[in-house]
Amino acid sequence: MVTIDCHAPTETTRAASFDGMRFGIDVAQQRMAFDEVVDRVRFGEELGFDGAWGFDHYVPMYGEGPGECFEGMTTLAALATATSRIRLGLLVTGVTYRHPSVLAAQAITVDHASHGRLELALGAAWFEAEHRQLGIEFPPIAERFDRLEDTLEIIVRLSTGNVVSYKGHHFTLTEASLRPIPVQRPHPPIWIGGSGLRRTLPLAARYADVWHTYGSPEKLAELSARLDQLADKAGRDPAAIGRASSLSLSEPDADVRANIERLADAGFGYLVCGWPSEGRNRVEAFAGTVMVDYPD
Repeated sequence: MVTIDCHAPTETTRAASFDGMRFGIDVAQQRMAFDEVVDRVRFGEELGFDGAWGFDHYVPMYGEGPGECFEGMTTLAALATATSRIRLGLLVTGVTYRHPSVLAAQAITVDHASHGRLELALGAAWFEAEHRQLGIEFPPIAERFDRLEDTLEIIVRLSTGNVVSYKGHHFTLTEASLRPIPVQRPHPPIWIGGSGLRRTLPLAARYADVWHTYGSPEKLAELSARLDQLADKAGRDPAAIGRASSLSLSEPDADVRANIERLADAGFGYLVCGWPSEGRNRVEAFAGTVMVDYPD
């Protein structure tokens, strides 16, 4: 049973759904020098991408053998001072890697370093081999989702700047507070990633400003309708929850356009573009011939 005691009421304002279509660029910070990570994000900013996305892992996920892999939250802090407009996030931040209070403090720091450009995307974590290699606890899936719920509640509460006491599934706060409060109010936009019907979608209905998942447009439309029902049940306006998915750029422009339109028809207003194997030229071509047709 979760109990909360706050010395002042919390704010409940949520971000509105996306207007039109927005695009992010995925620059997953592995197997490249840090300067290249920075260059890719600056490149995305110059081309007009709405956001740049890293990932939250400590070892490379793809490729063979050892390779560079930079920690996510500190990477965002560095990128915050190397850019001026593009929004920054990790898709997604695993709640097993940090105590919720530490993650809240890190998020507030990045939000201030970026002058309010942080997107805070959260998930239950999944990369078991990485946890085992580095000696990080990897609980069973039910416990990971309990930790996700605790993390969401703690971040929301600590973002108020109030004195908060909280007894959750796994974490307890006693007369706790963090200052400063985030630049973005009531907190940086919270993204929740995944498509699980039992835990992920109900948590997204309660907490998410943006829900991100993968799948065919038909499946995504079905899941989105279920999220609408859960949001109604939770007392929230379903339209206040943005819908986001991912987009491959390694296809002809006509196919990319068709995929965008199908996802838009399914109600999705933000697409994270994977960095293509074709490299910068393909990213630039997409921005100049496709993305330009979808102004903010």
